[in-house]
Amino acid sequence: MKEVRASILSADFSQLGMEVRRLAQAGVDGFHLDVMDGQFVPNLSMGPSIVSAVRRTTELPLDVHLMMYDPFRYIETFAEAGADSIVFHVEATEDIEDTLKYIRKCNRKAGLAVSPETSPELLRPFLSLCDYVVVMAVSPGFGGQSFLPDTLDNVEVLRKLIEGKNIPIIVDGGITPSTARECALRGASGFVVGNFLFEKGCVSSNVGERVERIRGGNSP
Repeated sequence: MKEVRASILSADFSQLGMEVRRLAQAGVDGFHLDVMDGQFVPNLSMGPSIVSAVRRTTELPLDVHLMMYDPFRYIETFAEAGADSIVFHVEATEDIEDTLKYIRKCNRKAGLAVSPETSPELLRPFLSLCDYVVVMAVSPGFGGQSFLPDTLDNVEVLRKLIEGKNIPIIVDGGITPSTARECALRGASGFVVGNFLFEKGCVSSNVGERVERIRGGNSP
């Protein structure tokens, strides 16, 4: 059974509580919250107040994705806001080991993300400190992008790097039933899903069916 984390970046923020509850009822395994600083990526997005609001709405795990430089400075803030896991980019800091250790010191799961153009080999020295890794299948910082086929190679490289270790590979970006299936064949065990779960700016009316299609329970 593949894990499905719903990205709330695609949600209707004027109805955020309702959107989160509908996704939870549809059977998602947790929520993925993208935090963008306008520097590491061009856009700005949600901060700790949004994480706190989602935390008050659901007991499902919250995965906070820091798309920002110097993520170490914000670990405690997002942990206190309600994050269950925190992932940051290998490209965003030189303090990778210290940041991973600090996330764990805050009793949260620690993850490293890698952008499409970055070699997954850069994660090798830090895998013993990772509870999971995130492979970006689109350029970080923008929703609604198409899946980049080279992602499949990155997933396969990481699968070989973590062989023998209990480290889930989560793929983020452009996820549909077909791209999820291809990633799973290479070793992915979970997916961050945004646009596929939404339509016309809100959660799809058949979102439960769509969740199962990502997991592979139904035909594409």
